[in-house]
Amino acid sequence: MRVATIPGDGIGVDVTREAVKVMDAATGGRIEWTEFDYSCERYAKTGAMMPADAPATLASFDAILLGAVGYPGVPDDVSLWGLLIPLRRAFNQYVNLRPVRLLPGIASPLAGVSADALSMVIVRENSEGEYSTIGGVHNRGNQHEFALQESVFTRIGCERIIRYAFELAASAGFRVCSATKSNGIIHSMPYWDSIFNQIAAEYPQVPSMSMHVDALAARMVSDPGSLDVIVASNLFGDILSDLAAAVTGGLGLAASGNINPERTAISMFESVHGSAPDIAGQGIANPVAQILAGAMLLDHLNESGTANKIRRAVDQVLAEGRVRTPDLGGTATTEQLGTAIAESAR
Repeated sequence: MRVATIPGDGIGVDVTREAVKVMDAATGGRIEWTEFDYSCERYAKTGAMMPADAPATLASFDAILLGAVGYPGVPDDVSLWGLLIPLRRAFNQYVNLRPVRLLPGIASPLAGVSADALSMVIVRENSEGEYSTIGGVHNRGNQHEFALQESVFTRIGCERIIRYAFELAASAGFRVCSATKSNGIIHSMPYWDSIFNQIAAEYPQVPSMSMHVDALAARMVSDPGSLDVIVASNLFGDILSDLAAAVTGGLGLAASGNINPERTAISMFESVHGSAPDIAGQGIANPVAQILAGAMLLDHLNESGTANKIRRAVDQVLAEGRVRTPDLGGTATTEQLGTAIAESAR
């Protein structure tokens, strides 16, 4: 297996190092790694997050393991549109898959909710929707200045992400809930709803419903056990997946995959959290999310047995509770937690 790593900035570097260690232990060193310096730090030095030929360079690998991007003095829109979105779109990674569950030994901020109730999958549209370059600021510098931001919802884009969610639910006996806001967004959301209803009719065996995104956010807190698979547009999925991570223990435990389901191009896996430059290099970042992103990568490369070995190792170490980073109430370093999981995954 040939895997490209993009550690990025801040704690992305710290946690990617530990994920590589764990994946090497679990696979017996069968992964050939190549590291790339694409990052905000690179942008600060060269004016570009990555070279123009980066997609062509990365296309020869089997998958990408991405750390996190973000750096003081570099605007967030630069990191997003200079690296993440271009790679997602270059490789047609139209599914952003974010599974969350309450891990053993981890306390949820939701009192009295069982681990069984705190397990769901967010299926986020990853290539269009609200994250569009169409629009601009007009009449700059006078009292009539305004900003216009357009969303793009194509039939093919909506159909394929919604169908992916139903296929996932059908394979696991899950329910599907669509995030909408058709009472306030009068064109794109009713259009999304109509396609959701059409595809739901093709899967009569899969229970399905639509909820306005604000009500759905409340449901994720008040009754998370009623939700299995949530399918959402780019923006709504981005927000809801962070909420899902928060109720299951925090962003330091949540992994995600930017997936090309047809495998016509490579997929990219990353932790949900950001680069946290304020704690970078201090050895206190939680590497679990990045390690679980590595497990998702191995799943995608048809190494499910190895991926599950990593998940069992994470569960075992967290359940024992002896080795935990400060965000989990412990005193262990990033390296110590990564090493403990690696040893369990051998």
